[in-house]
Amino acid sequence: MEGNISKMRTELSSQVIYTLQLLGKELVVNDLIGKEITLRFTGQINCRKCGKVTKNSFGEGFCYPCFQSAPEAAECIIRPELCRAHLGEGRDILWEEEHHNQPHVVYLAASDVVKVGVTRDTQIPTRWIDQGAKSAIILAETPNRYEAGILEVALKSEFTDKTNWRKMLRNEIDESIDLEEEKWSLHDRLPSDLTEYFSENDEIFEIEYPVNRYPEKVKSVGFDKEPEIKGVLAGIKGQYLLFDDGRVLNIRKHTGYFVEIIF
Repeated sequence: MEGNISKMRTELSSQVIYTLQLLGKELVVNDLIGKEITLRFTGQINCRKCGKVTKNSFGEGFCYPCFQSAPEAAECIIRPELCRAHLGEGRDILWEEEHHNQPHVVYLAASDVVKVGVTRDTQIPTRWIDQGAKSAIILAETPNRYEAGILEVALKSEFTDKTNWRKMLRNEIDESIDLEEEKWSLHDRLPSDLTEYFSENDEIFEIEYPVNRYPEKVKSVGFDKEPEIKGVLAGIKGQYLLFDDGRVLNIRKHTGYFVEIIF
């Protein structure tokens, strides 16, 4: 199979099911675990927004002009507290209205530590899977991205908003974390204007990944330095392919790269 790769589509069943879409065809990547596969980069990169061929990829799949203008690459993607969609402002008002001026959630996710994050409510549990979280709980439900971002900023003194990808891929988990307890201890400590959106939903989402063996040491590889990556697939976590020799490939980082997949 061949085509421009993009973030793997995920579905949560007894464990996460990963699917790659290539030129209108679907490849269930779980089916390749335990098998030797080859991913060969042809040298072509297409912008995920406009489709044009680009020499370099910016911000996970954009050509430089689209990186500068596309709403999907705006600063509020990373820093939601800067979002202005609720004010009718942004790079693309219609896109902002559809994606950012919509209900969002603030969540706590557990792995080696507790992480705080923001996502649109329609992206649950996709966002947690992409980050490789072991479990997650909804902390608050807000009417738009901006309000969620303000609450996230207030919580950054309590929790990180970054994922330690090496620890995540080694499956270093703190089993003592109690997300429900963490959630409601915050409610008692935060000022009332930050707790008005707190969610009564205390369901804890548990996530299992299709991994035969986690690496002890992690070595990141990519197509810019290795046009051909070959090995036995040991598992998938987050948006990473894990090979049985400890190498890992971030699929999402290579959005737009045209590759051949041989299996």
